Amino acid sequence: MLLLLILPVRVRQCGLWLILLAGLLACLWAFLYTISIMSIPKYPDFAPIGLDMRADMHPRLSMLKDGVSEFTFAGLYLFRHSYQYRASWLPNDTLVFSGIKEGRTFFLLPCGLPDAQTLGELFSGHDYLKNLSEGDTEAGRVMLEQNGYAVHEDRGNFDYLYLREDLATLPGRHYHKKRNLVNAFLNNYTYEAKPLRKAHIADAYEILDAWRAAKGESGDYAASKEALDLMEELKLKGYIFYVGGKPAAYTLGEALARGRSFAIHFEKAIDSYKGIYQFVNQAFASSLPKYYIYINREQDLGEEGLRQAKMTYRPCGFVKKYMVTRQGQSI
Repeated sequence: MLLLLILPVRVRQCGLWLILLAGLLACLWAFLYTISIMSIPKYPDFAPIGLDMRADMHPRLSMLKDGVSEFTFAGLYLFRHSYQYRASWLPNDTLVFSGIKEGRTFFLLPCGLPDAQTLGELFSGHDYLKNLSEGDTEAGRVMLEQNGYAVHEDRGNFDYLYLREDLATLPGRHYHKKRNLVNAFLNNYTYEAKPLRKAHIADAYEILDAWRAAKGESGDYAASKEALDLMEELKLKGYIFYVGGKPAAYTLGEALARGRSFAIHFEKAIDSYKGIYQFVNQAFASSLPKYYIYINREQDLGEEGLRQAKMTYRPCGFVKKYMVTRQGQSI
């Protein structure tokens, strides 16, 4: 301000206007930020997850380094009805989600553990803490155990992590059977692969409906269909595959772990085409940009058949997750 006083009048006036404009812009930014978080209440209040929360949640979740497949806005939003998800801001300006599974209440802390008092309050209203990442578990295990909590490895919820290059090239004798199935598909069928766009949604619906009919149960049908409906709003990416000109398979997912990994959230196919799942797995991995080092194919949910199938692709590692309960509490 002293500098402005010794400058010519017009220059001083210009400088004052610039200061005033900067102040107004700062106020506007603060106002817009406040509006953006108003839809997410402050703890202890919670609100159902809505699309309007994406603008504030997505930047935070996309920067999480552990790459837990559930901790994306799309992953939470699409399964909000399955788990009755609700969201809240903790006092340290991080997110907490509340949910219900099989009649038991749980909470999620994607951005890390809060202080011991807040953690105790969360446990007073929930049965357990679900999907604590490996990094946050290592950082907080001593604090958790000192405050009367037990940490359990949740093997059924580990995400399977594969090298993108391995799934794209299927190298070595360990992938011999996979290569044979891919080659059988290529020898028996003519196909076309296209990036999945809104124009292809009707064809993707056809694949999804055929998948549900063959399976004999709905599974994740509702979430899969909504993912197609909202793929642009949720910024999901994928491919659709045609066999003999007919819709045959599609895959849909998004980036994880600060862009180092790509998560396959949905992969559906008409399995009457021999080798189609193996082909889609290999073809989509080949289509991904090379800056994706890993492909996350999510968890096996403790299903032995699914576990064996995922292990045949020889994961390079796992995104480990942990459950936290009160000491002595059954899980």
